[in-house]
Amino acid sequence: MSSVKEVTENSDLVWGAAAIGKAIGRSERQAFHLLERGLVPGRKVGASWVASRKALLRAVIGEEAAS
Repeated sequence: MSSVKEVTENSDLVWGAAAIGKAIGRSERQAFHLLERGLVPGRKVGASWVASRKALLRAVIGEEAAS
């Protein structure tokens, strides 16, 4: 059985505002603000934010670049 870390590393999911910020070239605080305002796609799961890396890239750099 795969560990949670292996599954997370091999998936499209980005967990936490810091990792989401890194994925879109922003600080943790900036990413948190964008997530809270709904300006980038993400979902709150418990106390953490989670987002699809592909959806983040589409939102930030455009549909054609993330394909």
